[in-house]
Amino acid sequence: MTLQIGDVAPDFKANTTEGPIRFHDWIGDSWCVLFSHPKDFTPVCTTELGYMAKIKPDFEKRNVKIIGLSVDPVDNHSKWANDIKETQGQAPNFPMIGDPDLSISKLWGMLPASTSGAAEGRTPADNQTVRNVFVIGPDKKIKLILVYPMTTGRNFDEVLRVIDSLQLTAKHRVATPVNWRPGEDVIIAGSVTDDEARKIYPQGWEAPRPYIRIVPHPLS
Repeated sequence: MTLQIGDVAPDFKANTTEGPIRFHDWIGDSWCVLFSHPKDFTPVCTTELGYMAKIKPDFEKRNVKIIGLSVDPVDNHSKWANDIKETQGQAPNFPMIGDPDLSISKLWGMLPASTSGAAEGRTPADNQTVRNVFVIGPDKKIKLILVYPMTTGRNFDEVLRVIDSLQLTAKHRVATPVNWRPGEDVIIAGSVTDDEARKIYPQGWEAPRPYIRIVPHPLS
């Protein structure tokens, strides 16, 4: 199964460090970031989990829930949390899913459906494709998919930036240009005709080309 943007996020039941969940019910009316790990007690993931814990309030301001996944059992996650706190200054303050039978990793297309066996005995290299970031909207549809190699730490500040864009463009008929930051100018979406745009933006717009229609941030 290959997931794409716009697909409904696969639902599942799982044990987590904060108790059992059904994923869609757990998301509720919030946005969600699900990010996965190939193994507990791995160095790059240790730094990522600590940083994500530190910036969790920034996600909460945006009505975004955070949940992690690692292929190891929940008991291992709890032990790993101590290392994360001691080395990164902050233990995970969000649920971590246990996926010892690899069922969720396979359901979400992070491991081939033909993968046999369980997490025990597998190495991080065996699970190197379980290094994904998914952003899911309140409609339970996937809005963003990022896949990172094991040797490159993820940029969660960029995930926040993308969420700002996703939430803005979900409410307004605009798109955000390269390297956009909150508050900066936006582009009128291509789906909006000029006639419609004149009603929405009676002050007009800057157009270096007819298909590039730049307007101020809708909330500025």
